[in-house]
Amino acid sequence: MEGIDGLLRGLTPQVVGAVVRRFGDFAAAEDAVQEALIAAARTWPRDGVPDNPRGWLIQAASRRLIDEIRQDQARRRREELAARREVPADEVEEHDDTLLLLFLCCHPALSPASAIALTLRAVGGLTTAEIAKAYLVPEATMAQRITRAKARLKGQEFELQESDERLRQVLHVLYLVFNEGYASSSGADLQRSDLSGEAIRLTRMVHRSLPENGQVMGLLALMLLNDARRLARTGPAGELIPLADQNRSLWDQELINEGLALAVDAFGRQPLGEYQLQAAIAALHDEVDKPEDTDWPQILALYGLLEELSGNPMVTVNRAIALAMVEGPEAGLELLETLDEKLPGHYRLDAVRGHFSEMLGDDEAAANHFRAAARRTTSLPERDYLITKAAEVSGAARRPR
Repeated sequence: MEGIDGLLRGLTPQVVGAVVRRFGDFAAAEDAVQEALIAAARTWPRDGVPDNPRGWLIQAASRRLIDEIRQDQARRRREELAARREVPADEVEEHDDTLLLLFLCCHPALSPASAIALTLRAVGGLTTAEIAKAYLVPEATMAQRITRAKARLKGQEFELQESDERLRQVLHVLYLVFNEGYASSSGADLQRSDLSGEAIRLTRMVHRSLPENGQVMGLLALMLLNDARRLARTGPAGELIPLADQNRSLWDQELINEGLALAVDAFGRQPLGEYQLQAAIAALHDEVDKPEDTDWPQILALYGLLEELSGNPMVTVNRAIALAMVEGPEAGLELLETLDEKLPGHYRLDAVRGHFSEMLGDDEAAANHFRAAARRTTSLPERDYLITKAAEVSGAARRPR
């Protein structure tokens, strides 16, 4: 039974994609596929798995949709069109529509939040309850978000165009899903491996379909290089361990090797984009055994390119860190001053200022910045780490020098 469940989960996005492509109605197609899955789960254990399980599911879902169309007398013309589309299971074309379904879920008509929810539901196979739990919202709220997204997509164009804005939207959604799994923005857990793992799985799928695309390659490399550090990022109690203090023997060397190869390949492809640059930075961190061997001048140069390309103030925060490692904390603090208007009250500014002040030996200022950052973050592991840092430097400040 467990084998059938796994088979059905793997086939679901392919079947939904095929039925949506054929009938053009996302919500109706998903409902029909769910009915087909229920029928398969009931009959396959008894009768055996059919020779073409994908075709069986597509045929069953198509029949259900056709039956519904035929029951609606006001849709006679659509009934005739739908009836002509029914094909025997053994004649269903062997074409994986999962990637097309992913592109539809990431349609520019949807907000990033809606695209993420729909992608995880339709392509990732997560239940609405699982998605709601991951993003710390009520299940009813997430259900409404997914329902509105499906309604918004009705009649939208369903096709894959690599050069289109659609690919950028897909990569952005996958990037956001991974980031939420890698460093949760709120809640008690620092990371959620279910989300980051699903983002990696889907990005691998895009890479298999578009193997020469440098941005796709760069995004996959970035994910792998960051995910390789997962076991070392938290301690026994789930506490945050910063990069410089991590036990690098816990890093996944197999993922690092794969990520490094992809990052090098991606960096040589034009045009050079944000994901290729971020992957190159991650590679420079992962390729050394000791933090003191990190090539900070090269990282600083890459952050400069990334800042010019993206204009993202959070990139400037990271460039300030690299600058402090190359030229000293005073230079880093000076660069952070340019961000107060762009990131007013953001906890990261105070957290980084706290580290720079600690580097300068100004323990009182460091403690104040760490406390301010702790008050503003919504991540409990980050809050606890910052409170601990504040206590450490406060203790240092009280000790005679």
